[in-house]
Amino acid sequence: MSDTLGAGPPPGRTLRQRWLDVLADRGFHRLAARVPGLRSIARREGAEMFDLVAGFVNSQVLSALLKLQVLDHLRDAPLQVADLARRCGAAPERLQVLCQAGAALGLLRQRGDGCWDLTRKGAVLPHVPGLRGMIEHHDILYRDLAQPEVFFARPTETELAAFWPYVFGAGAVNDQPTAQRFSDLMSQSQSLVAEETLACRPLRGVRTLLDVGGGQGRFLRSVAKCHPKLTLQLFDLPQVVANLPDDTGRIEVFPGSFRDDPLPVGADAISLVRVLYDHDDDTVAQLLQRVFNALPSGGKIIVSEPMLTGQRATDVYFAVYTLAMGTGRTRSADQIGTMLREVGFVRVNCLNTHRKYITEVVVASKP
Repeated sequence: MSDTLGAGPPPGRTLRQRWLDVLADRGFHRLAARVPGLRSIARREGAEMFDLVAGFVNSQVLSALLKLQVLDHLRDAPLQVADLARRCGAAPERLQVLCQAGAALGLLRQRGDGCWDLTRKGAVLPHVPGLRGMIEHHDILYRDLAQPEVFFARPTETELAAFWPYVFGAGAVNDQPTAQRFSDLMSQSQSLVAEETLACRPLRGVRTLLDVGGGQGRFLRSVAKCHPKLTLQLFDLPQVVANLPDDTGRIEVFPGSFRDDPLPVGADAISLVRVLYDHDDDTVAQLLQRVFNALPSGGKIIVSEPMLTGQRATDVYFAVYTLAMGTGRTRSADQIGTMLREVGFVRVNCLNTHRKYITEVVVASKP
């Protein structure tokens, strides 16, 4: 490729190929940097490309801020870097670099007296339910992605699959500590999902709700606060529900595997909260059929989980995460709607949530 615009693209290429040649030409880049209108576009896209390059470093900075408890220490009071380093057990000159990186991410700021302080985002981040736990266990995912060209080329054994063994069925979870580990992490983040799900009022007219794959009952405890007269039931693996906390005194527990066991009948609504995206299409189709069979005529299914839009960063995150788990995939609301119709559900509707990056909600009815 010539470094000047005058040479032009080689002959015999399609219009699209010629346009791509122009975009790649350094001469065009220099011209764009001088022309008003093009200049702002070139700067913005250049900055966005560098953000892509820096993405992994940014995630590691975030991890270090949490693991060294920088955000926790600064919550008490602004600190000079030497005092902060002493509390974190870190070398001051290295912690200074970390704090500057945290400032670039919008989590920290340096005051006029040299002290480091939290921004609003930095103050909130450690206390978003489940977010700290997700960040702290990302080391597992990063090790699985250490050779990305291998990871994306063919199936590989991953640590993340061992971290979330329940997606492979009841037989894959063979010890209580493992069951407790994934239940705790899911429970921590479930309150935000519950808040978004219940805000769009999918339980109007429901008398009995069965939450399938409900883990430690965090979603049902949120439901209990909003719907004091609703009968609540939970179905999940025996290892998961063995020590279910129930401060409501209202949750009836049914141990079992939706892969192998029929669902209990009697509920007029069944919820699947962050369940479908953990499983492949065949398992999901079988589960939806079991839900259909368990519901009475007029019964409702409620699906709440992150869904594909083709635009959000969460699309990338959850797609890669489920790939590393070894099963499952994120789906769009339309794809989930199609699967619901295939097993017989009607009146499929996507409800409007306020924070779609947390979850979206699809409901349907049994005729």
